[in-house]
Order: sequence, then C-alpha cells, then structure tokens
Amino acid sequence: WGHQASGGDSSAVQNQLSNVKGIWATKRAFAAILLDGSVVTWGNPEYGGDSCEVQHELINVQQLQATGHAFAALLQDGTVVTWGHAASGGDSRRVAHRLKDVKTLYASEHAFAAITHDGGAVTWGDPACGGDSFKVQDQLKNVLHIEATHFSFAAVLADRSVVTWGDHRSGGDSRRVQDQLRNVWKIHATHFAFTAICRDGTVVTWGKPEYGGDSTDVRESFLCLP
Repeated sequence: WGHQASGGDSSAVQNQLSNVKGIWATKRAFAAILLDGSVVTWGNPEYGGDSCEVQHELINVQQLQATGHAFAALLQDGTVVTWGHAASGGDSRRVAHRLKDVKTLYASEHAFAAITHDGGAVTWGDPACGGDSFKVQDQLKNVLHIEATHFSFAAVLADRSVVTWGDHRSGGDSRRVQDQLRNVWKIHATHFAFTAICRDGTVVTWGKPEYGGDSTDVRESFLCLP
C-alpha cells in the first residue's frame, strides 16, 4: 500500500514474497531477503527497485543494507553485490577487488562502508557522504563497529579510539573532541551528529550543534551515567 511508484504496489512480485526473512528500504524501493537466501525487489528502479541486472548474483544473501538510493547485499562467501543509483553506492566496481571476506555492511544516506574479517574497512558511494575514506584509510585497522549520520561515518577501533570521515559538518570531522575519544564503548548517531559513550561514563558529542553535536550546556548531567 502507499504510493505505487515508491514501493506501495508489490503485485508484480507478490507470488515471490513468501518465506520472507527481512525487508530493507531505500527512499522509494524495497528489498526482501527470503529464507533461501534469495532477494526480491520492487519499487522505483532508480532507487534499487529493479535488481534484474544482478539477480543471478543474489544467492545465499546474509545481510542487506540500504542508502537512500541503492542496496548492497552481503553474500555467504563474503563478497558484496550492489545495485541502484551508482553515485549513492549502487556501483561498487571501484572497490570490488577489496570487497572480499566482508563481515558487516553499514550505510549513510549516499554511501556504504564494509568491515572485513581482518578488521579493515572499505567504502564506496558519494565521497561527500563518506564514500571515500582515503584520508583516514591508514587508521582504519582493527575496526570493531561503524555508525553513520546522513553524510558521515564513525568507526570504533579495537583500542577503543574513534576514526571519522565524510562531511565535516555532520560528524565527519572529530578533531575538536579527538582527545576525549578514548575508551569508547558505544557510538550513536542522529541525522547530523554523533554521541560517544566512554567506559568511564563520560559522553562526547560532535557534529551539527542543532542536531546534538554540542552537549556543552548539559555536560554536568552526564556525570551520573553508570
């Protein structure tokens, strides 16, 4: 139900939508993983609603991830298949040689990030939204977890430090608080800002102030966090 051109009409694939394991969405399309590891898509083709060009590759899919305009599928063998708008991550050919032994996929609004089993990170999509991590690539080692705002990424490393990239206004530049980002336990994101919780209970924020990137006025309230 809903707008037909944006995924509200699944009648063309309705007979395929059985034994569904999970559903993901871009802004105007849907993708479903079935229990047999195959994928069914519908909605606006420009937003990933048509996967016919890669359908033969979508076998034994373990995870789906979506930007606003594209999908990425992680296969059982650790490789990745992408489709949808090329500039938003739908074309991963530039980094295809590195998308092997992938563990987990993450997404911003127009870019993807993948953690490999050796702790490395691979990015693609719109460079302005975190699709190009070249400037911090040498720091992206022993990556445990990644979080994303709309236009940037933040990675927690095994030593509990944090590496950021993407749009500097949306959390991609953490230099202002870098000395505080130690022993980070968990990171959360709004659309345009990040919050890091450290093991000692302190909270560190950065990104657009109006979206939670500046917690100066309430910093004393965080002292009571367990």
